[in-house]
Amino acid sequence: MKLGQFLTILGLFAMTSACGGGGSGSGSGSATASTPVTGTTGTGSTSTAGTTCSLRDRQDWAFAQMKEWYLFPETLPTSLDPTPYASVSDYVDALTATARAQRRDRYFTYLTSIAAENAFFSAGSSAGIGIRLSIDTTARRVFVTEAFEGAPALAAGIDRGTEILAIGTSTADLRTVSDIIAASGSTGVTDALGPSTAGVTRLLRVADSSGTHDITVSKVDYALTPVSSRYGAKIITDAGRQIGYVNLRTFIDTADPALRNAFAQFRAAGITDVIVDLRYNGGGLVSIAELLGNLLGRDRASTEVFDFTTFRSEKSSSNSTAFFAQQPQSVAPTHIAFIGTGGTASASELVINAFIPYLHNRNALIGTNTYGKPVGQIALDRSQCDDRLRVIAFATQNSARQGGYFDGLAGTVEASCQAPDDLARGMGDPQEGSTRQALNFIAGQSCTAISPAPITTQSLRAPGERRDLLMPLRPTAAQQQVPGLF
Repeated sequence: MKLGQFLTILGLFAMTSACGGGGSGSGSGSATASTPVTGTTGTGSTSTAGTTCSLRDRQDWAFAQMKEWYLFPETLPTSLDPTPYASVSDYVDALTATARAQRRDRYFTYLTSIAAENAFFSAGSSAGIGIRLSIDTTARRVFVTEAFEGAPALAAGIDRGTEILAIGTSTADLRTVSDIIAASGSTGVTDALGPSTAGVTRLLRVADSSGTHDITVSKVDYALTPVSSRYGAKIITDAGRQIGYVNLRTFIDTADPALRNAFAQFRAAGITDVIVDLRYNGGGLVSIAELLGNLLGRDRASTEVFDFTTFRSEKSSSNSTAFFAQQPQSVAPTHIAFIGTGGTASASELVINAFIPYLHNRNALIGTNTYGKPVGQIALDRSQCDDRLRVIAFATQNSARQGGYFDGLAGTVEASCQAPDDLARGMGDPQEGSTRQALNFIAGQSCTAISPAPITTQSLRAPGERRDLLMPLRPTAAQQQVPGLF
């Protein structure tokens, strides 16, 4: 089986300052850029090069993989002494510095844990309090954009729209978020929240619709639900029209039955207009991206292309073409409104791009510009060290050979509408800003197009907004796929 058959789309985690991180990084970031964009992850080859897991041996192994597989080999230094770099990740950052400066690899190439990433992709396994955070560094404020079912935060009453005012381990060391950001920026906030380790406890002073109060929460291991049981799939009735709404948080294996169930409801109801909410979705498995495309492709023939995957010339034997394959739950949309932000990357962008040649201006981007990741990673493993190197190794294009959207999809889609991410209302609420604009688009109403200006962070910003998804400089495997996760 050739490598192309193993590939899976990885997400971008746009960072707020580093890709891979999100609010405080060394690069760009919006969901951490990396948080990627259309990203791809795969289960590529396993190497046992080297005899130890010493830092130098691991760095040498990483460089060897980059030389063999990197999509932009001309940007790699011919030789770079790893000695000054304190970690493999720091060395990889240096190796990819030129491509990052060109916006072609904004922290999309990185080192992660094999065990941690496999656990996330298979079951959404993560450790934390189960919230997604956004930050406004100008106003020095932090908000909860989403809370996950089965995790401590939601159980304690923390949900979308809650503002975190102060963070500490007890009342004795509680610090205001404003002071933390003033002193250390977004990095200070991620540091104050502590590591993603079960048992870590924090005292949060929060403000919500019921007032200001203190809540103590402890991080636990939990499984992230890719389609919310509260608002992830529904049928919205608007002006006498029925519209299917589905909100996908991340492209992981457990999204398969949830997506099938959602589209089975849509098909049974005769739905022909669909809103796909990917506003914070940094990517994930290409197999799930293809499933989502197939569920939206009842009127697509098996000879019609979903996407092309292209490696550098020496690796062209791994090139592949994915075709549409109807599913029992598939629907045939007249309109698709994709809700996106700067946190929308990788596999999410792949799906949006795939429908442009088929639906043209009936396929719209709603919200803000996306992150811009038209390339994908393969996974190169060194199991004895639990090292997985995610290497940008291929580019993706739709059936019209449209790709290269490193500045986001706003300049590629044929229809778009600016809309805010409205924290005052739940996602999928017909009056929530982006959902409302998606409904208006489907109804044929005019709107203001999204600016094609590139996004440098995982921004949630419509005009006048200043929030970005919060990401650490070195995100966990789960945070790389779910920008803003804590």
